[in-house]
Amino acid sequence: MPPRAVVTGASSGIGAATVRRLTKEGFDVVAVARRADRLDALREETGARVRTLDVTDEDAVRDFAAGLDGCELLVNNAGGAFGAEHVAVADRADWQRMFSVNVLGTLCVTQALLPLLRAAEGGGTIVNLTSTAAFVNYEGGGGYSAAKHAEHALTETLRLELNGEPVRVIEIAPGMVRTDEFAVRRFHGDREKAAALYEGVDRPLTAEDVAECIVLVIGLPQHVNVDQMVVRPLAQAAQHRLHRGPLFGP
Repeated sequence: MPPRAVVTGASSGIGAATVRRLTKEGFDVVAVARRADRLDALREETGARVRTLDVTDEDAVRDFAAGLDGCELLVNNAGGAFGAEHVAVADRADWQRMFSVNVLGTLCVTQALLPLLRAAEGGGTIVNLTSTAAFVNYEGGGGYSAAKHAEHALTETLRLELNGEPVRVIEIAPGMVRTDEFAVRRFHGDREKAAALYEGVDRPLTAEDVAECIVLVIGLPQHVNVDQMVVRPLAQAAQHRLHRGPLFGP
């Protein structure tokens, strides 16, 4: 029987790339997201099973978990940034949305699938996708950074609480990743602002780069736990240290 994986936030970006990569590795993947049309296209492309689901809906998540026959790997990828205003004028609804999906969604899915992960033959693995914003704050990022700090705290605490059980808890914290939607959603659909974020940056990370990191860490022997992987493009030395200009030849 192939190892079974659940990937949330799978309709685009890092989630979709992770589904593609895991299916290539031979996983039986259940791709979870809210947008049914995107999931249907991903199913046709990869052969993954799909489930339309809001990870913040506790009852729906519980029903989803009850319908699974097992799970060796959970990738908590569902999340996002909404709004880039300063704290003084930030929209509370944006903050509420970020906490709901990034923190409570991760909590909800983890709680529901943890019995299956504990029962997995050979051990289970949880991978939480946070961000470098989980460690470093910056102007305009208060809500997103606060949510990712909370998700980091959840991850670290879970690892402590599961000590002595055969379940790995891994955090992957990407820096600048250019995907089709992340920055556009953050700037409420303003594509010019979204494009300016990446302007002149030679090769920001792609969703596929992050998916490769996930495969790398989960492919290690089960007794090897990569507590945290911080991954950035070469052009980004730190949250506030970003080189704009060519780094590589043509």
